[in-house]
Amino acid sequence: MRHVEDWVHDLEEQEFLAYQRVVHKVAKALGASVLTERMYSLCLRSQQGNAHLHWHIAPLQPGVPCQQQQLQAFSPGRGILDIDDRSQAALALTIRSHL
Repeated sequence: MRHVEDWVHDLEEQEFLAYQRVVHKVAKALGASVLTERMYSLCLRSQQGNAHLHWHIAPLQPGVPCQQQQLQAFSPGRGILDIDDRSQAALALTIRSHL
């Protein structure tokens, strides 16, 4: 396995498509595990903070007003969900069951 920082420059097209197949599969499993109106897929990284390739898959729960969707859904003022370890572990098992 090699270190990859940039999906545009560091991956060949076939590698990128294979990577996206995994992202798609995980997003489908997540969508089968939680209620979602929309699924966001983002590649956020920083040379200073996390210089490696990774994808964020983020479900948008139903009923979020339009003005709070898209980029607004990721603004710092939106807060962080407080989910205890037991609930996170149960969700992980549910997601895994859909993979």
